[in-house]
Amino acid sequence: MKPFTVTGKLYLIPTTLGDTSPLEVMPISVKKVVEHIDTYIAENEKTARRFIKKISPGKSQPSLQFFALNKFTEESEIPSFLNPCLQGQSIGLLSEAGVPGVADPGADVVKIAHQKGIQVIPLVGPSSILMAMMSSGMNGQNFAFNGYLPIDQKERKQELKRLERLSADHKQSQLFIETPYRNNKMLEDIVNALRPDTSICIACDITLPSEFIVTKPVSFWKTNMPDLHKRPAIFIIHRE
Repeated sequence: MKPFTVTGKLYLIPTTLGDTSPLEVMPISVKKVVEHIDTYIAENEKTARRFIKKISPGKSQPSLQFFALNKFTEESEIPSFLNPCLQGQSIGLLSEAGVPGVADPGADVVKIAHQKGIQVIPLVGPSSILMAMMSSGMNGQNFAFNGYLPIDQKERKQELKRLERLSADHKQSQLFIETPYRNNKMLEDIVNALRPDTSICIACDITLPSEFIVTKPVSFWKTNMPDLHKRPAIFIIHRE
């Protein structure tokens, strides 16, 4: 008879959305989990270590082990990251910002964990997508996150118009993001492509002292464009 093996758990550990104290935006339960886990899957080891040090200053840094999950990671490597769980050791999955698995490569790890029968435990923390949606005044009953829009300007404007039609046809709020250094250009394209009475929410620097969350029609933004350069932002379109 095979010996009984206790499988470790995969904890989905949220991180801050910027340079703010972790315990200002997440519960003490996150700190307690971090204090008991030494193995992590993260996009960037340096920023992951910085977050762990902030939330648990007394934790031994040399004892930590990291598996890198980023654009350089081979897909075939990912299943092996969960081997510690199969040996009875719980591990943590860290996002670069916000919650793992949502607009985040960590979703691939979570999928494999389910396939391997590993318990997945999500922890409470800031999600820029949900926080933008809840503060927009738009349709929280029916919304869609569209990730990044095309980089090509012509294709991007076509996609913006498509999302506007989709919002009108289905009463569905449409969320999307852009690389922070292209935010100002994105806003220019939004106001030039969409109808003047279409509502746009700009949610920027969420949870930070410079937080900016405002919903106004396109006509307002045309003459009141904020500087969003290098500031993490979410855009939401809604058309009645």
